[in-house]
Amino acid sequence: MLATDRPSARLNKGVKSILIVEDEADLAEVLHYQLKREGFDCRVAGDGAAALAEIERHPPDLVVLDRMLPKASGDEVAMKLKSDPRLQHIPVIMVTAKAEETDELVGFAIGADDYIRKPFSPKLLIARIQAVLRRQESTARSPEVISSGPVVLDRGRHVVTVEGEQIPLTATELRVLSTLMSARGRVLSREQVIDAVLGYGVAVTQRTIDVHVAALRKKMAAASGWIQTVRGVGYAFRPPGEGSSGKED
Repeated sequence: MLATDRPSARLNKGVKSILIVEDEADLAEVLHYQLKREGFDCRVAGDGAAALAEIERHPPDLVVLDRMLPKASGDEVAMKLKSDPRLQHIPVIMVTAKAEETDELVGFAIGADDYIRKPFSPKLLIARIQAVLRRQESTARSPEVISSGPVVLDRGRHVVTVEGEQIPLTATELRVLSTLMSARGRVLSREQVIDAVLGYGVAVTQRTIDVHVAALRKKMAAASGWIQTVRGVGYAFRPPGEGSSGKED
């Protein structure tokens, strides 16, 4: 049995903690072993309820989350995590045997920062974990505050306000918004947004970005019109009515 309550190695600031949420004991043991070899502080939860309790007790730096879990599904865990202002900054990599594109889009829609289909190699997972953590650290290092119209984005504090009211965003949603706002009105293709937000060479469909943009528009309410769809090209962040715009392609 793998311990889930061992002392956190995050007392060493150079060590990142990973919570593996996986009910397949053999797979969980392999991942635990490989991640420990790579220098991560690693803990394991075997069901959704145990995962939520562990996250509450010892918030990890990243969660590797199976979608098909007993007691509480991975989707439920992700939604609860991303709806909690204290925990929503924690990145989530979903792993699942569900192989349909719609499953992947649902995963991103509920807050996944990356999505890996089973079966996968531990080396692939480690590479994805390192990429997600690098992106988060890059965002955290930048104290720049971007302001445009009613929207103010503080990348260092992971805070976005619309007309002075703070809105909750996942880490990926914040990077999408930051990428669009930083372009200062220029149109970015979906490929450019994917490369900036998820990294070069990440195998996701262009619809993934559409899902994140739709979630952003919903959360931004009155300011949703600032994220404009330029049909056949991509997206731009600029005042409503300036250039081509639309909710969907």
